[in-house]
Amino acid sequence: MSITQNSKIRRITDSTLVIGADIAKKVHVARACDVRGVELGKPLTFDNSRPGFLKMRTWIRSLMLDHSCDNVILGVEPTGHYWINLAQFLRREGIYVVLVNPSHVKKTKELEDNSPTKNDRKDARVIALLVKDGRYSEPHIPEDIYADLRVGMNERDRLSEDLKRVQARIHNWLDRFFPEFTEVFKDWEGKAALICLHQFPCPVDIQEKTTSEIVQAWRDGGILRGIGKSKANLLKEMAEQSIGLTEGLRMGHQELAILLGQYDLYQEQLDLLMSEVEQLVSQIPGTPEMMSIPGVGLVTVAGFLAEVGDLSNYTSPKQIQKLAGLNLKQNSSGKHEGRTTISKRGRPKLRSLLFRCVIPLLAKNAEFQALHKHYTKRAENPLKKMQSAIALSCRLIRVLFALGRKQVPYDPAKMLGPVHVELLQNVA
Repeated sequence: MSITQNSKIRRITDSTLVIGADIAKKVHVARACDVRGVELGKPLTFDNSRPGFLKMRTWIRSLMLDHSCDNVILGVEPTGHYWINLAQFLRREGIYVVLVNPSHVKKTKELEDNSPTKNDRKDARVIALLVKDGRYSEPHIPEDIYADLRVGMNERDRLSEDLKRVQARIHNWLDRFFPEFTEVFKDWEGKAALICLHQFPCPVDIQEKTTSEIVQAWRDGGILRGIGKSKANLLKEMAEQSIGLTEGLRMGHQELAILLGQYDLYQEQLDLLMSEVEQLVSQIPGTPEMMSIPGVGLVTVAGFLAEVGDLSNYTSPKQIQKLAGLNLKQNSSGKHEGRTTISKRGRPKLRSLLFRCVIPLLAKNAEFQALHKHYTKRAENPLKKMQSAIALSCRLIRVLFALGRKQVPYDPAKMLGPVHVELLQNVA
């Protein structure tokens, strides 16, 4: 749950031990101070291992005893993933862990010794001072089912990227060996096209087949209607006049077989993974209501919850808007009024997910179409299309938050609000 700046400052009292830790892959450095910034004890260097974590725990307990502290707050920079294991260990020990923006550390470090020098000991000290002043944010570390969901959706993103690379390489293969193939099959990932690529991918292979043999291959593959002799004749015709490469066919066949094997594997892994994700999502209250929005499906809801976590940890959708980096920032001074843009300081995956979801909603969802038209065509302060898409991303956050928290189905009238119901009648 997000808290105000004043609340962060009040949280640190005279009996609070403030610690800053500079995180690395193998060796971390920690330094401690009190509420006034006075350094306590000597800097600690410890390994990124259980013995190292236990060493730090002993160091913290010793400082608390020596300086009569009854609570601890520890800040780290969220650079990379190396801090997550330490944060999990400390949280289980009852130590409050917070995050410090790396750009704040970079801009503040000269205040320590009036020097741009950078080293682990100095960064740890700067982090502690920023935490002491309340310049930190709370980490959104998922737990229980939300932790599984985040791991699953991160793996889906990686598999999707791997699949895209393989698809691009298959396109490359077709351009070299059979460029006319896409004139026969507009979608090479269709069932009939894949049967051809697996069994007779090159023009010379097709020329050796009769029309009946090609059709029979499709029938054996489970395609019983919708494609037959006319398509097979067109395929043979294109094979006869193909300009594809005729040299290196032996290794060309091998290359395509490897690529198709990878393609099939990634597709199978994605299907299995999304089946597991669907089971996880079904256990979270409010998800059926969130997927009741026309144009919003499993991937959007699962990705949203993977990034946001438990909705009960938030009191307002504005907190999620800020987490996504969709909160507005102004650039003005005196009479100068600069452009107002989004901060982009939040989770980029969440921001990207929302934007990618809104674009199809503009084509599939009447309410979002109406609002988009209103935002871009209104007489006062009309928005550009991109600005409208961002505004609708924020609206989508509010809708998902309300449906997930209240567990009520999607209502177009409530989504638009009483003032905007008439907008539906104006959609072209």
